[in-house]
Amino acid sequence: MKVKDIMTTNVTYVEPNASILDTAKLMQQHNVGSIPVCDKGSVVGMVTDRDIVVRNIAIGKNPQQTPVSDIMTTGITSVSPDMEMSQVTKMMADSQIRRVPVVDHNNLVGIVALGDVATDAKFDTEVADTLTEISRPSKPQ
Repeated sequence: MKVKDIMTTNVTYVEPNASILDTAKLMQQHNVGSIPVCDKGSVVGMVTDRDIVVRNIAIGKNPQQTPVSDIMTTGITSVSPDMEMSQVTKMMADSQIRRVPVVDHNNLVGIVALGDVATDAKFDTEVADTLTEISRPSKPQ
């Protein structure tokens, strides 16, 4: 099975200059825990609800005045629509990531989440292995 067979399309994203407050509202509206940050259609980062709390709220920054680019994670791993899902689940496990942007010709075309994989019975063993790896405590950097 290929990424394009399982990915979520029409992914909501924000631009780097979007405020953290607007980003949080968009995440609430779409009921998502993370959102890609794109500049002219290209993924330049990801921001999670945890990023908003830990990198903004908890340190007293103003979410109305702080751009999402200040707290986003950069150097995001992405996959292509034609990549095999077995490769993606291994990569997700190895990198301890739950969501991966899908990029075609440098443009965001979708996202694959562990939940997408979990709903496909063909991946029961891979999902269990991936979830085990993702759930391992990471080493502080």
